[in-house]
Amino acid sequence: MKKELKLMAVAALAVLAASCSSAQKMVDEANNVKVTCNPAVLEAVAGNVDADLTVTYPAKYFIPKAILEVTPVLVYNGGEAKMSPFMYQGQKVKDNYKVVSKDGGTVNEKVHFEYVEGMEDSHLELRGVVKYKNKSYKLPVRKIADGVNTTYMLVDKGVFPLKADGYQAILKQTAEGQILYNINSADVRSKELKGQSVKDFQAALDEIKANERKTLVGTEVVAYASPDGGQNLNQKLSDKRSKTADKAWGKVVKGKDVSDPEVKSVGQDWEGFQELVQNSDIEDKDLILRVLSMYSDPAVRESEIKNMSNVYTDLKSSVLPELRRARFIANVEYKNYTADELLKLVDENSDVLDETALLHAATLVKDDNDKVKLYDKAIDKYDSDVARYNLAATYFNNDELSKAENALSKVEDKDADYENALGAIALRKGNYDEALKHFKNSGTNAAQTNIGILDILQGNYSKAVQDIKDTKGCCSNRTLAYILNGQLDKAEAEVSCNHGKANYLRAIIAARKGNASDVKKYLDMVQKQDKALYERSQTDIEFAEYR
Repeated sequence: MKKELKLMAVAALAVLAASCSSAQKMVDEANNVKVTCNPAVLEAVAGNVDADLTVTYPAKYFIPKAILEVTPVLVYNGGEAKMSPFMYQGQKVKDNYKVVSKDGGTVNEKVHFEYVEGMEDSHLELRGVVKYKNKSYKLPVRKIADGVNTTYMLVDKGVFPLKADGYQAILKQTAEGQILYNINSADVRSKELKGQSVKDFQAALDEIKANERKTLVGTEVVAYASPDGGQNLNQKLSDKRSKTADKAWGKVVKGKDVSDPEVKSVGQDWEGFQELVQNSDIEDKDLILRVLSMYSDPAVRESEIKNMSNVYTDLKSSVLPELRRARFIANVEYKNYTADELLKLVDENSDVLDETALLHAATLVKDDNDKVKLYDKAIDKYDSDVARYNLAATYFNNDELSKAENALSKVEDKDADYENALGAIALRKGNYDEALKHFKNSGTNAAQTNIGILDILQGNYSKAVQDIKDTKGCCSNRTLAYILNGQLDKAEAEVSCNHGKANYLRAIIAARKGNASDVKKYLDMVQKQDKALYERSQTDIEFAEYR
């Protein structure tokens, strides 16, 4: 009896040992299981990290009565993210997991993680547990992929450009004087040459010569006739006046260093007529202006106006005499403030700056608080709507969205730029549907580029290449779209500036082309130009092979 008990105990131990050795075999031979990950370097796309796993189990590996639990884990700097485990079972297990035959087989799985900061320095591993006869056996942890590429996050999250400030380095100006003629006469009266208009013109010529910012670039004598009495007659009269005015020019500019004028004869002065009527107090001026807009033929215009007898009486006394004239014109180029002069005036006396100068100065100062002060001044002093808009853009570009929204709400001109601005704010808030609506309403190039930015943020890189309009821009979004779309030669041709972000993109292009020396060259430049981007490069998987 004792002998039989011994034999039974030995048999039980043998069965237990056999079962343990079977499960242990799955542990020991885990490296024979082939695992591939596509992509081998994980990439964040539209805020998600996705990959396809292919797992091939060799024959005689999977125990028919075993259950295998495999948990994908993305281990990153600062934490880890776990998926729900994949569950597999041998042929003899009565459960609802994927069955793996003892003869081997291949299973395909998808892994998915939501990107969180820190995953750019990470790896994907599989943690397995074999469950067999109420016991668990841990498989060796298996690293299967590196991660995560976050290059798409270099995209500008919304383009909200400043409106043009209208500032000109050279301003075109004129100084003018004029003489008047009697009706149907081309004789220059001496009193006209001594009149206030001519005196003011002579004084302006002296001021131009004395002002180092002003340059006289040309002079003109332009003669006219009032639009009454017939077109042919008035053209001949205008021609005669141009000749007598040219002779009078010599007396007007005597003793002054002034070039000979270009002499012109206009004929009937309909433009001057319209301007004088528009600015007059004539009771029926709207009727006159309507006639001018309805008829282009001078004879018809004259006839229709003369038919309004009461009106024509007013015109004969208050308007027509002012059009029997010759103008003396000095064309001047005024050299505006240079950038250095503007910056000095910002510090010393910004009160002398006009609206466009304030707007332009705001683009020159480096401190954002100074920008805000200049825009506020332009708003207070000139009620500048451009300043309101550009103030909103300044806040937006500093990611101060609530301030940007507040400034934008005060903009009066709700134009296409305004629609784009609303969309840019919505985009940065993550309201993509609302943003797209505003961009389509806008239709500007900036709005179209913002649609391309949405494409990038949503992982549609090929469409982004078509949508983005900011070509040949410094580290433009289009350059990034080319990189993400695998068009490296086009990306390299696109980026053109020499600052931190531009050189970072150049380094990525070089890394993807396998050009180690250029990677180092451009990252060395980034280190000097943009500290934050250089720190990013230290964990950016784009450069993993070059560190």
